[in-house]
Amino acid sequence: MSLLHTMVQTARGGRLSGERLAGLQERRLRALVDFARENSPFYRERFAGIPAAYRLADLPPVSKPKLMARFDDVLTDRGVTMARVDAFTADPDHIGRMLDGKYLVFRTSGSTGNPAVVLYDKKMIDVSSAVAAFRTFARREDYKAFMRHGKKTAGVFANYGFYLACGMSRYLQLKMPGRQTKITVDVNAPEEQIIRELNAFQPAMLSGYPSNLALLADFDALRIHPDVVITGGELLTDAVRKKLADRFGCYVQTHYSCTEGGEIACECANGHLHLNEDWVIVEPVDRDNRPVAPGVLSDKVLITNLANRIQPFIRYELTDRVIVHEEPCGCGRHTRWLEIEGRTDDTLTFAGGVKVAPMSLYKILEEIPSIRRFQLVQSAPDRLSLRLVGDRPEEAFAEAERRLRAFFAEKGVRDLVITHDGRPPQAHPVSGKFKHICREE
Repeated sequence: MSLLHTMVQTARGGRLSGERLAGLQERRLRALVDFARENSPFYRERFAGIPAAYRLADLPPVSKPKLMARFDDVLTDRGVTMARVDAFTADPDHIGRMLDGKYLVFRTSGSTGNPAVVLYDKKMIDVSSAVAAFRTFARREDYKAFMRHGKKTAGVFANYGFYLACGMSRYLQLKMPGRQTKITVDVNAPEEQIIRELNAFQPAMLSGYPSNLALLADFDALRIHPDVVITGGELLTDAVRKKLADRFGCYVQTHYSCTEGGEIACECANGHLHLNEDWVIVEPVDRDNRPVAPGVLSDKVLITNLANRIQPFIRYELTDRVIVHEEPCGCGRHTRWLEIEGRTDDTLTFAGGVKVAPMSLYKILEEIPSIRRFQLVQSAPDRLSLRLVGDRPEEAFAEAERRLRAFFAEKGVRDLVITHDGRPPQAHPVSGKFKHICREE
């Protein structure tokens, strides 16, 4: 399937009625399941007992630990193995390059379990590009302004490692080396450097984590005038949305995505996150994977990525809690829309009024291979405690402490006490919610 054909399909998919969209989704699901059963030993074994006239609910859900434990058997290309992926990702120059000339490789970690390794084939890359082209902008006027100003896009994300934002950005840069319309600014660089790079580039679109962009907005030295701000990776609160809109004088929106599922939902002009139901199936469920009614908060979500054939994600478990709405939206789209209870980690404040956004610390700690889960707790302006689960915890803590001290030293914070809390990460004793980065209450 060519990129042009995928573009046409996606443009048409965005205009389908609910009934026709359901039919398209069903056809793509059956094609994906047939392909997975034929080419993936994992899914051949897992779907062996399902009836010929199966429903979606007949397919057993799968978690990240299960998929990663059987990584080689999950893949539909029998020539690709975890050993080959590990060797490929050992070289940072391979970020944004394709394994065997066929697959982009990404690494990610969630709130539980081991980091995931995710491969994108050409179809998945093309679908991502098509959805971005047709559904990124909530308002047409922002798109027109963005195009007039050269499509210059700056993302303030982790500019290292095999993360989705970093990898896709470099992939596009390598594909079109003569066109400098997209840059990634390292979220963990000193604020002065981030501001200098953004001022020099003058983006028409600014994207990043809400908490980081909110901190950057406090600097008068930042003199950019984007046509739109698009956030992701964390919950965009109403307060942060207003702060960014007031600071940059433009529309501020968000989206809902993950590496495994791609672009799950895009925002409309009414502020609703509409599901991209032509390319992904979203099931809000309770703890026992039973469907949750429209308008009710789920315990988690099962997603089926209808585009990715090299590494099928079929009824894949995400820990996000969402409310799916079926009532019509005034924007005219026919797809369902959702509210998401996103990450709500805390911004930490240190001596001298230095503020650090949670995603900066999150990215530092998740880069340490021996740490599987972590929680960084601030009990005082000069005191942090790290809870972790992983191999050789004392060595993992020593490496984490070294990296954290280097990061804080760049921000002028040096008199810190960082201790190793022997307990594993803890959910809040009252709310039951979990935060990676938090202040002690």
